Amino acid sequence: MAVATAAALCMSFGPAGRAAAVVPGTVDARTTGQDAGAAADGTSGPYAFAEDATAVKGAADTTDSVRLAPGRTYKSSMGAAGREGRLYYRLELDATSTAYVAVTAVPRPGATVSYSDGLKVSLQDGNSRNCSFSGTVHFGATRSPHPITAWASRETGARQYACRTTGTYYVVVERTGAGAAGTTGGAAGSSAAPPSSLLPWDLELSAVSEPGLKTASGSTSAPEVWNSASPDALTGTARSRSGGAGFSRAALLSEGVWKDAIRPGQTRFYKVPVDWGQRFYATADLGSSGSGDGYVGTALVMSLYNPVRGFVVDVGSGYDGSQRSAALTPLPPVAYENRYALNDHVSGMRFAGSYYLVVHLAAQVADGFGEGPFGLTLRVRVAGTARSGPAYTGRPTPSDVFTVPAGGSGRTTDAAGDDSGASGSVGTGGGGSGGAGRSGTMKLVAAGGIGAGSLLMLTLGTWTLVARRRAVRPVGPAPEDADTASASLPASAPASWEHGATRGW
Repeated sequence: MAVATAAALCMSFGPAGRAAAVVPGTVDARTTGQDAGAAADGTSGPYAFAEDATAVKGAADTTDSVRLAPGRTYKSSMGAAGREGRLYYRLELDATSTAYVAVTAVPRPGATVSYSDGLKVSLQDGNSRNCSFSGTVHFGATRSPHPITAWASRETGARQYACRTTGTYYVVVERTGAGAAGTTGGAAGSSAAPPSSLLPWDLELSAVSEPGLKTASGSTSAPEVWNSASPDALTGTARSRSGGAGFSRAALLSEGVWKDAIRPGQTRFYKVPVDWGQRFYATADLGSSGSGDGYVGTALVMSLYNPVRGFVVDVGSGYDGSQRSAALTPLPPVAYENRYALNDHVSGMRFAGSYYLVVHLAAQVADGFGEGPFGLTLRVRVAGTARSGPAYTGRPTPSDVFTVPAGGSGRTTDAAGDDSGASGSVGTGGGGSGGAGRSGTMKLVAAGGIGAGSLLMLTLGTWTLVARRRAVRPVGPAPEDADTASASLPASAPASWEHGATRGW
């Protein structure tokens, strides 16, 4: 019994994480688990890949392409130039659902990048026709290696889009710019560092399916007029919240003032639930430096992505050691009809759900002002009354992608607003060490304690019963080796200039 109890306790109090398997098909043999662990706190690694990401190998042609399923996340990698810089994956789509694919490219540590180095994602039919738009993103003026995300879609609906039939479609992922041409990256930094054209990039791919509408009689034009005035900036005492190191580990923010710390070369991820009919505003303030001099032209970049990781808008700011502030362009209320607009900052606000704020501080800041960390303040406002969404014919995949948590508008359940409850019960935050992980661990602790306690009570009860029976028997004394000791339980963590998105309808 004692051995069984000890084993149960060891299992309950052991590490809750899953063992990571070697990722096949990538340029090196790093694992998803190792990548996530290296960047779990948002500081040690360039990006925290989703823990449940499936490893796949991009194909050099459509014939051997691997199928991506909506609602799933995948990890892959791509080479630098030529055919290795273009990869194919495939989707099997019906005739009515809209499909979205987002790809995040993560340069390896030590890489350098140029202004024009970037990523392009297309969704094509069997005749190489682009189904909707092809998303292109560049590192831009920061010339600082960091995760960049591009997206593409196959749209259906009232308008006459291409690719309206059931069948096989292909996701085409390409490296663009100087690196793709095999030339020197040309980025600022150490001349000894290899150019981006010589180093692979890791990829995270996600696919989402949006069902069609029950009726197609609604408007097919994006709203042209809305209140585009920026509200007064939020004031008050900032609450602490540590940003995550990837989309899957984005820290949950509600309306309010939040503070964090960021180092040169680091990227922080946050998410803010925004419902149908609501508007989103955000400002990023970079704190002053106590020492150093110089000027970095594009030091801070804040980007906004929608619930399918589609680019919406971004803003950048220079840095000379004094405090700087950057605010996103005023955005329209979330509405289904926004998808018919031609510019990203309107069309991207097309559904409710968690919108992602991604903040990057250029690595070059360290040259003039040290390694930091530097103070970062985010002022987040969600305005407007939530209303009902469109009548879909079914549920999206994943089913909660366009859902705002109970309470609405990202209101968290933690009253104090500090990192102790960053994720609440809604999602994973705090760079992978937030409430969801702690909640899972505490459940294991509770289960282990309860299970072990029940086992001990059962054992003691059995001993007591045996002792009583022995007391009425006319036999000798109890055995000298009887264990009557009581057991003890153990005591119970491109700005628009950087992205350059193009649309090929």
